[in-house]
Amino acid sequence: MTEMVYGAVPVRGGEPVIPKWWRTIDKWSMSCVLILFGIGILLGLAASPPLAEKNGFEPFYYVEKQAIFGFAALSAMFITSMMGPLLVRRLAVLGFLVALVALMLLPWFGTDFGKGAVRWYSLGFASLQPSEFLKPGFVVAAAWLMAASQEINGPPGKSWSLLLALLIVGFLAMQPDFGQACLVLFGWGVMYFVAGAPILLLIGMAVCVVAVGSFAYANSEHFARRIDGFLSPDVDPNTQLGFATNAIREGGFFGVGVGEGEVKWSLPDAHTDFIIAVAAEEYGLILVLCIIALYALIVVRSLMRLMRERDTFIRLAGCGLVAMFGVQAMINMGVAVRLLPAKGMTLPFVSYGGSSLIAGGIAVGMIFAFTRSRPQGEIRDILRGRVG
Repeated sequence: MTEMVYGAVPVRGGEPVIPKWWRTIDKWSMSCVLILFGIGILLGLAASPPLAEKNGFEPFYYVEKQAIFGFAALSAMFITSMMGPLLVRRLAVLGFLVALVALMLLPWFGTDFGKGAVRWYSLGFASLQPSEFLKPGFVVAAAWLMAASQEINGPPGKSWSLLLALLIVGFLAMQPDFGQACLVLFGWGVMYFVAGAPILLLIGMAVCVVAVGSFAYANSEHFARRIDGFLSPDVDPNTQLGFATNAIREGGFFGVGVGEGEVKWSLPDAHTDFIIAVAAEEYGLILVLCIIALYALIVVRSLMRLMRERDTFIRLAGCGLVAMFGVQAMINMGVAVRLLPAKGMTLPFVSYGGSSLIAGGIAVGMIFAFTRSRPQGEIRDILRGRVG
């Protein structure tokens, strides 16, 4: 019906899947992801040996595991990016339901690995963090509900998606994992804004977030400790933020040299949450700026391609996924330079972590699937036709 109304660009009949995928994929963004993964392996070679030595493993034990997880993540990214939007939506909603059940069962079957937050399932050979897989699935499910609400006699999808977001935030706060909770709310807010939400409603929601944050500060020792550490004018040099801040300062413009950094011996999470501190100390500001540019290029190019998309669901889901991807990178780097309180959030495709790498590969694969060139006229052509 859509093609009858708006017209369509002819499709090459019988074109094989892989050539069609290569012709329609955003090659610049895909190249940026591969470069980020390569940088992650490079930094892992520097950051992982101290932890491996501490735990009695071979020097490059964690680098080898990261390479295995990375291969799985890139495979998931390529496979997902070859799918059509309808198949992506069906699989994402199914995966979201499974991840939501897993998140709900964490208080009974999960573990905290001594970190004070029950976020993982221990599988023996590895760990699984349901919230990482929940995020892309939630974005797609929420976008589907919001798009359905704009149809004639459609369901109240926006209200349902809000209730779903609040349910997820509640379970994340129980862990506690306020960083992921904020990320889920942010992704939902971006989609709601793109779907045409009144600005006053968004302001009201921001006020509610501040109120909930104040309540959490007064009732959660974990939350209050991180906020107090962030607001304190003095940084304890023996804390993670102190080590990271000093490493970034020591790195300067060109870094202290490959393998010469000291922060990896002091930070227990140097290979995960504070990997950017290792990059800044050993390779300097130049590498950090390159990493920022790679993330910015992925976000900007994806949003530009989504601006030409006519399908409401694809536009909403794509914007939500891109927003989460970019903001997660900003939060990780912002924590390292003390612009934000500690969140315990990885740097996509650069930090070590099985769940974050594989879930990130699935999420970016969805972005590529939604931003592929499709046989349709651009939305600006539709608007011009209506104006004319």
